[in-house]
Amino acid sequence: MQTILVAGAGKSSTYLIEYLLENALRKKWHVIVADGDPAAIAKKLNRHPCGEAAAIDITNDAQREPLVRKADIVLSLMPPHLHIMLAKDCLKYGKSLITSSYVSDEMLAMHEEAKKAGLMFMCEMGLDPGIDHMTASQIINSVRKVAGRITSFKSYCGGLIAPDSDDNPWHYKFSWNPRNVIAAGSLGGRYLNNGKVTEVPYAHLFENSKKIKVPGLPALAYYPNRDSLNYLDKYDIQGVTTFLRATLRYPSFCKGWHALVQLGLTSSSDGFNGDGHTFASWVRLKTNCGKDQDIAAHVASVLGAGGDDKVIYLLRWIGLFDDTILPQGIKSSADVLYVLLQDKWKMMPDDKDMVVMQHEIEYEHKGRHITLTSSLVLEGNGGEHSAMAKTVGLPIAILASLILRGKVTPPTGVCVPVMPSVYKPVLKELEQFGVVFEETVSG
Repeated sequence: MQTILVAGAGKSSTYLIEYLLENALRKKWHVIVADGDPAAIAKKLNRHPCGEAAAIDITNDAQREPLVRKADIVLSLMPPHLHIMLAKDCLKYGKSLITSSYVSDEMLAMHEEAKKAGLMFMCEMGLDPGIDHMTASQIINSVRKVAGRITSFKSYCGGLIAPDSDDNPWHYKFSWNPRNVIAAGSLGGRYLNNGKVTEVPYAHLFENSKKIKVPGLPALAYYPNRDSLNYLDKYDIQGVTTFLRATLRYPSFCKGWHALVQLGLTSSSDGFNGDGHTFASWVRLKTNCGKDQDIAAHVASVLGAGGDDKVIYLLRWIGLFDDTILPQGIKSSADVLYVLLQDKWKMMPDDKDMVVMQHEIEYEHKGRHITLTSSLVLEGNGGEHSAMAKTVGLPIAILASLILRGKVTPPTGVCVPVMPSVYKPVLKELEQFGVVFEETVSG
């Protein structure tokens, strides 16, 4: 009997836990699900005979460590800052770890120790980051095999609302952690464009967003995702003149979010105390709007050319100018936005989300300039069976299964899934779940 510890029973864990439980009897797996919410664990396990509930405080060493010690492998879908606790336990007890989050500085600092111990700390094993790395690496290696020289690499990904469930002017609903959506882009963007490093500060990230066409969908907009240049070495394509990783949204979202950034309403560190405030008074305070001034007209004035009727309509629609009293405990503008948007952008029970990913690679081969486009458009099934949960959770579950069954020799140290020994079998199995890319080649 092999024991798998899954840390986290939130939205993204549905497909992961179902995959493990569906295979548990045949593969002789014991699946422990740890979370602070007993009801969430019970719902995910559904009284499965191979499942074990562990309602714990993940930050409590005495509660967490025995579970890690018992496990053969640890899978974490906890918030990024909590992975490091599990990683330290894994080092202590000799366990490999898989997470869906970006490699943090703290995690990276454990690389040599993990490698020396023969342990795999596989990070960025979800959707974006995750499936993007695997499919990009697969394409890059296929081009390299035919002696092609890659000149441009662009990769786009977004968690969106499916067209049939799109019923608001922002064309967006929360299909993953709302806090992460609100914080998205706050680090700005950096990428390579025609041989020049381009840096875009947060204040301008959503401004004049460029458009992209994905087969079967209306025009989408994109903004640079963090520091793309960090992946030049990981993808092993030094020498390209353009290299971009970007996040997809609809144009209306970028237009509205740029306005919120301009107004200073997205900060998580501005120390705003919401006691006694309404949404409208918060906006008045943040924009220096007098009590007798028309708030919408004032906001339009502050935004200048960006304060057109469309933008004001978007801001009014989310309730920005409402005199609704804020709940207790508000400590920042980001907290206010969380309260404001979690209802407006809530996924309804029958709503379906959509994951969109597209790679655009340009390369030269035997004197020809070739463009390869690889696209994924995947709709969810509604409720907890979202496309986001599928694409975040399944890669982790599949890799864990391959390792436990001896089908994959785990790479050691802190790593991301760019090696063929990992991405080939994982992507092959993902196709069975409808995660299939369509390719077109021109030139």
